[in-house]
Amino acid sequence: MARAHGKNATRRPMMTVLTTLGRRWSLRILWELRDGPLSFRALRAAADDISPSVLNARLAELRELDVVTREEGGYALTDAGRELGAILMQLARWAERNCGRR
Repeated sequence: MARAHGKNATRRPMMTVLTTLGRRWSLRILWELRDGPLSFRALRAAADDISPSVLNARLAELRELDVVTREEGGYALTDAGRELGAILMQLARWAERNCGRR
């Protein structure tokens, strides 16, 4: 799934994933793409007008991780991205149960 980022990436794929997904906006971008492809402009608007330079950087990182792809209709989740999206849906359900009470 993840390509090499640094000397330990191939030995520690979880660290590569955590580093990439832990960056601001990464999970939000994946969340916004869960229902299908979005153009750069639509994705930017959906993500509360993230700056274009940051959006470009995060999309490049997510493409490098092979969870996002660029296609004719815009940006979309890959098979690996959809698999990760299922995990995000579980996290969303957990958040509703445990954090929605406040």
